[in-house]
Amino acid sequence: MLILFTFSSLQAQEVHTVSLQEAMKLAKENNKKVLKSQLEITLAEQNIKERKELRLPDVELNGMYSRITNITEFKGDGFLNGKEVTKAIPEIYEVNSTFKMPIYVGNKINNAIKIANDESEISKIKSEKTENDVELQVVANYLAIYKMMELQKIFEENIKEEKSRLKEVQSMQKHGTVTKNEVIRAELQLSDRELNALTNSKNIKIALHDLKTLIQLSENEEIAIDTTSNLDEMNGLDPYDFYLNKAMQNEEMRIASQELKISKTELQLVKGNYLPSVHFFGNYGFYYPNYKFFPPNPYLYTLGQVGIEARFDLSALYKNRTKVAQANTKIEWHKMQTEIVKDEIQDKLFKEHTQYQEILEKFVVVDKALDLANENYRIVKLKYLNQLVLITEMVDADNALLQAKYNKISTHLDAILKHYELMHTAGMLSQS
Repeated sequence: MLILFTFSSLQAQEVHTVSLQEAMKLAKENNKKVLKSQLEITLAEQNIKERKELRLPDVELNGMYSRITNITEFKGDGFLNGKEVTKAIPEIYEVNSTFKMPIYVGNKINNAIKIANDESEISKIKSEKTENDVELQVVANYLAIYKMMELQKIFEENIKEEKSRLKEVQSMQKHGTVTKNEVIRAELQLSDRELNALTNSKNIKIALHDLKTLIQLSENEEIAIDTTSNLDEMNGLDPYDFYLNKAMQNEEMRIASQELKISKTELQLVKGNYLPSVHFFGNYGFYYPNYKFFPPNPYLYTLGQVGIEARFDLSALYKNRTKVAQANTKIEWHKMQTEIVKDEIQDKLFKEHTQYQEILEKFVVVDKALDLANENYRIVKLKYLNQLVLITEMVDADNALLQAKYNKISTHLDAILKHYELMHTAGMLSQS
């Protein structure tokens, strides 16, 4: 039992370490939003089959059994006078079949199939967009965890140094070289760092759980990110026009284009109401008794019919005008929506391209800032140890160094994230 318990505990604590590319792959395969979008593709394809089946004939089989009364006629001059009863055959049986197949219905079936095909294409584009959205969400979550883990390392390194400094300050106080206030300030600084580290560690746990949900790992698996893998996905920054040309064919633009195409087909579908419909039909049945004659004959007989039926709805000439006007308005609405989507993509792309340039230009600045912060910390620490400056200056130098270290890591990770965001907006994420 002890062995089984130990084995179960080890299973429960199994850690799954994932790289960024592996996390994106798992999300693409397992994420519920992605799987849902794939089901929507299947539904759209089934809808195409359903529309195509409109071309098939409608076939019905009917049966009836009934009992009837005798036939009573009143042949007299007055009301209910001259009653004459004719014996009827009391039972009636009917079994017949009918079929009806469209020959021409104003091209409505073809247009309905065309709409279904366009809707299927939209479902595929939406599935592609869902996959890319989820992948970008994974990237953002993964890099946020990476950033917090790097910050945790800085905190832990800083806490060790703060503890060492506190011991030095306490030793100095015993020798009367510093005041009690110096000790309190050092303790406060250490306490602040420990609180920051605690909060950051909890945030890491929350973000890891979110990542686990995104890639659909089981609850028994603990997840960790691979901080040893290469995260440098940047391939340089191309000119803005290069990304703009790609973005004009991204998922949102293709969806808007397909929706406009559907609205134009819907107009043709509505206009089909002005046209006649022609059907090929037939029926055949067994009937008993024969009521085609009077008095009826007590014989089973069969009767069949085949022909072409044409219908023209005259009311459509005045009832269909509003529907046509609505369809035309819908086309204009979709044209305007396409332009709105285009403007939004252009604005978003320009913003991300500019921000990416800014981040890349920051690399030199943050590297220099880190060198300066290290040198400043070295000088202030040396002065502090020689009691030439107060602990407040030491704390300021320490904070500046911590911020500089974090800025360098953060800038590098922000550049990677912005690269993915730019690829996502340009519709190139699946190619990156």
